[in-house]
Amino acid sequence: SNLEFSTGAASLGSVSLKGRSCLTLKDFSSDEIKRLLWVSADLKHRIKHEKQYLPLLQGKSIAMIFEKRSTRTRMSTETGFALLGGHPCFLTSQDIHLGVNESSTDTARVLSGLCDIVLARVYSHSTLVELDKEASIPIINGLSDLYHPIQILADFLTLQEHYGSLSGLTVSWIGDGNNVLHSFMMTAAKLGVHLKIAAPKGYEPEQSVIQEAQRLSREHGTQLVLTSDPMEAAHGSNVLVTDTWVSMGQEEEKKKRLKDFKGYQITMKTGSVTKPDWTFLHCLPRKMEEVDDEVFYSSRSLVFPEAENRKWTIMGLMVSLLTDYSPQIPMLKF
Repeated sequence: SNLEFSTGAASLGSVSLKGRSCLTLKDFSSDEIKRLLWVSADLKHRIKHEKQYLPLLQGKSIAMIFEKRSTRTRMSTETGFALLGGHPCFLTSQDIHLGVNESSTDTARVLSGLCDIVLARVYSHSTLVELDKEASIPIINGLSDLYHPIQILADFLTLQEHYGSLSGLTVSWIGDGNNVLHSFMMTAAKLGVHLKIAAPKGYEPEQSVIQEAQRLSREHGTQLVLTSDPMEAAHGSNVLVTDTWVSMGQEEEKKKRLKDFKGYQITMKTGSVTKPDWTFLHCLPRKMEEVDDEVFYSSRSLVFPEAENRKWTIMGLMVSLLTDYSPQIPMLKF
């Protein structure tokens, strides 16, 4: 109803994230996550479709710290910040030695004086926590061993665009209990999304993350299923999701992992037990083993729209953490 819409929009309209950091979506409420998605969709509409120039971050700069290299996150952040009128500054491990030449504490203080916000893609999540503790500016997690929030925001914006709303969807994760899955687990219930997880024995998500996800699904009345059977997880689902079985830094475990993940590849057979409108998500670049070409390049695959949406959600995040911007488009249907 219109009344419902206006009260919903009013409650989201009063959500402010200015000055916050985003290390994990565990720290963000249902309304705050919806607000981020709404701002992202708004910027995409105004800049991409309406061809507006919105210098919302003019005079601001971002330090981008990449201990791990990345195509999409770097391109999204660098082009996105520039599109918004700001200045991006890219730093690799050769340019900045976190905790080596100078402590993370000192780095945080120095960067707080030189720029307005930091996006860091790191090996250890504790690096982000240390940076955030000492920094007086927002820190965004561009990926850590524990969480990958920017990936999940892009996933949910893509699903919102495709299905028209999120509440009541069932997402099935089939694969490794990694940082991407952890972020799904911290977010799905808050958007009314059911989550079914199939991971081989020994590759389950972290216990503390499972406990928090169980608490969230009780609080929001959503379903959370953990199994080691891929077909059980896929059954009756709207969205099949996977990720590489061998992440950066795990190359030496490749043989063992390929053996342990036997039977976990997503194929059209996996799709045969899902809902008729099923779609597929994956965070690229894939290794081939975890999904076959037929699914990856099919019309059901939302992989490439998701890759583009990483840019709009990172922009939405930066604008939300640095300004009091209010979206112009009507609130998204969640």
